Amino acid sequence: MAGRESGEAEPLAGIADLDRLLEHRLRLALAVLLARHEALSFARLKEVTGETDGNLGANLRRLEEAGYLAVRKEFADRKPVSWYALTAAGRAALKKHLAALSRVVAGAAGSVGS
Repeated sequence: MAGRESGEAEPLAGIADLDRLLEHRLRLALAVLLARHEALSFARLKEVTGETDGNLGANLRRLEEAGYLAVRKEFADRKPVSWYALTAAGRAALKKHLAALSRVVAGAAGSVGS
């Protein structure tokens, strides 16, 4: 871009590469949590996020439908337990989204500092 110093970040760099699904704060939080753990139960995700059953379930379903999460259902003490894990596609999407977000933040920081 004309007038930009060499090495200065573009203000909108990375915007186009953001993953629309991971722009939602809860879905991003779920992906980040699951990237750090092999699998987490619905109950644990609810406890950590503080979300309602309905909101958490709807957002987990969106990630699952996109192929970002895998769910395993089992019974423990005769109660159903759903375990969620990030898939390889989910890890790749999260990595790409975080890289794009870093570029957006760098561009914004460069704009604010001007």
